[in-house]
Amino acid sequence: MKLSQRLGLTLILLFMGISTSYAKLTLSRLFSDHMVLQRDMEIPVWGWDKPGKYIQLNVDGKQYFTTAGDDGRFTFYLPPHEAGGPYDIEVISPSETLVVKDILFGEVWLCGGQSNMEYTLNMLNKKEAISKAKDDHMRFFWVDKRVAFSPTEKLDKGNWALCNPQTVGNFSAVGYFFAQKLREELDVPVGLIYNNWGGTVVETWLSPEAASEVSYYKEALEALKTYNPKENQKRVAKLYQKLMKKMGNPRESGMKGENAIWAEEDYDDSKWGELEVPGLWEGQGYPELNGLIWMRYEFELPEFTRKDFQLSLGKIDDSDMTWINGRLVGQMEQQYSKARNYKVAANYLKPGKNVIAVRVHDTGGGGGFWSEAKDLFIQQDDLKVSLAGKWKFRISGKGLKLDLPGEGPNDQPTFLYNGMIHAVKPYGMRGVIWYQGESNADRGEEYQQLFPALIKDWRKQWERELSFYFVQLANFMSPSDQPGASNWAELREAQSKTLSLPKTGMAVAIDIGDAEDIHPTNKEDVGLRLALNALAKDYGKEIEYAGPTYSSMKVEGNKIVLSFDHVGKGLMAKGDSKYQYLTGFTIAGADQEFHWAQAFISGDDIIVLSPKVAEPKAVRYGWADNPDDVNLYNKDGLPASPFRTDNWPLSSAGKVKTYLPASE
Repeated sequence: MKLSQRLGLTLILLFMGISTSYAKLTLSRLFSDHMVLQRDMEIPVWGWDKPGKYIQLNVDGKQYFTTAGDDGRFTFYLPPHEAGGPYDIEVISPSETLVVKDILFGEVWLCGGQSNMEYTLNMLNKKEAISKAKDDHMRFFWVDKRVAFSPTEKLDKGNWALCNPQTVGNFSAVGYFFAQKLREELDVPVGLIYNNWGGTVVETWLSPEAASEVSYYKEALEALKTYNPKENQKRVAKLYQKLMKKMGNPRESGMKGENAIWAEEDYDDSKWGELEVPGLWEGQGYPELNGLIWMRYEFELPEFTRKDFQLSLGKIDDSDMTWINGRLVGQMEQQYSKARNYKVAANYLKPGKNVIAVRVHDTGGGGGFWSEAKDLFIQQDDLKVSLAGKWKFRISGKGLKLDLPGEGPNDQPTFLYNGMIHAVKPYGMRGVIWYQGESNADRGEEYQQLFPALIKDWRKQWERELSFYFVQLANFMSPSDQPGASNWAELREAQSKTLSLPKTGMAVAIDIGDAEDIHPTNKEDVGLRLALNALAKDYGKEIEYAGPTYSSMKVEGNKIVLSFDHVGKGLMAKGDSKYQYLTGFTIAGADQEFHWAQAFISGDDIIVLSPKVAEPKAVRYGWADNPDDVNLYNKDGLPASPFRTDNWPLSSAGKVKTYLPASE
């Protein structure tokens, strides 16, 4: 700023009777070196100073003036700029000047949701992608994880970073591949705001205003207004002492050095408690428990050959060390969604009594065994012994902690909006890419209201119709042999119905999931499919952005004929270029009993039938947690979204999550 400009501003302030000795001038941490500002729209730039202070902003050869309000907050509104830069911004008060350097105007998107959006390139071990990621016109901002009881105005941490091999590994893989495609197609700067938290429910991202419109949240939200964290911590300390007394004040004597004392075959566990396995202990009397828990189970084996055994324990939340007859046979760290399948040498076992011991380490949320009973067994050829049943257990004092009721990200609606979203608004951006829903999967019908409410809420908070593109849940868990109800299918339907809102789009991921991992590793196609929505709807590219989408049906005798939108270049059965037979379809009559169906392509339609259903009423496609055989695509290479033609009651009908007031 020129000396004459500084003197002029000082004189203006003196005439206004405002002192030039004030508290420190600050900007939101979003406005820091290397930031990307949204092109082609008016941009708010905000910060704080002493109430009444007169502030000047200089950028691109122009000056702007404003005054800090009664709460100390000030906001400038920059006129629309074309893509480009770099620019510097000066923000000036009489006492100091802040300079923000290397600013670009381009496209800005927020990456929101839970762990599949949070999953980084480092987690995926994408060494080649990381090594090639050198693009100064792609930039990232990380919003720190924070729970808050009421909306917070300021971010405590956060800075913009240039995309390079040193920074990109810690960024969202989905976000990176999305941005990479935009950079290729648009050749403008792209900035991404990383704002997500693994394992979170959708309602924690709602504003208090939106959450208060849900009738069964009102009591809990009202209690938050008078919530006292210190008093709650005292209450939790009492719960902890009560639990310790119940368990005999346990200490970690299970391990002595590398020796697992509590895993020894002849260890006396007669005074231990019992837990049903499989089953999380939160539902068996220990709702707040995290830490180390030892579990033991006796099983009998007949005479057997000297071949290796296969030990299956299903999924364990979060980590395990597993012994048989005192010998370590396997372990996994922080792999709550991975099935435990360990090879056991025959000489570790014996005919008669054997003992399996598992040291489970739970770091938060659910803890213990969470697969189905059929997934727990030890097997050698035709010899198979179930390991499901009542296991002995003992809590270890080492690492033991309790979740503070009322203070986790999912413990009340609004917590993450308050702590992570409110301070970001109304930063100028084009829209949101969103990957979430796994944590609401048992409440698909409720999600039909909550997810659209979130989109409308954020648009209201930003005072503009943000584009909102989301990922439909991928296929996960064991495939089903027979058609039936599916929580994940119902959640996917709720996501599909959200497309009725304007400026929304969905990336279908039904073909790229992993039966054993809730975090599928193919994040590149997810990012690409999200980018196709943006390129078509925001940037005017004449491309197909969605796979075949169910439109209508008609009954013709013993057949149902289905019509679709987004046929693109034509329908196809992926992997079957000759006959075009389709899989993943089921059909039902008036009895609502679904049967596997024959399905084939006829022009732009699909014909579905079954000899078991003479008078069909409804068709479903991909209606399962893991419909691993779906193969309907358009010739543009995009998969069809799962759907149903009926409106019969859902298994999740009426299921909602209510919240106790945080003080209870």
